[in-house]
Amino acid sequence: MKYLKYTPYIYLVAAIIFAIRAIEIWDNEKDQAYLFLGITVLSIFMFFFRRRFAKKFEDRNSKS
Repeated sequence: MKYLKYTPYIYLVAAIIFAIRAIEIWDNEKDQAYLFLGITVLSIFMFFFRRRFAKKFEDRNSKS
């Protein structure tokens, strides 16, 4: 289960990729750029949420 420690960083990588894509298409397709920015914000939120959840899970297991 060591891999669960690294899975939140996938969300961070996805956020970077979607942010770059949004910047690339900002001038041509604003609607699609807003979609990519929304996914970026969601990915960043999921990064912090998963990291916090993993820390709570680890603390609960160490107490047992």
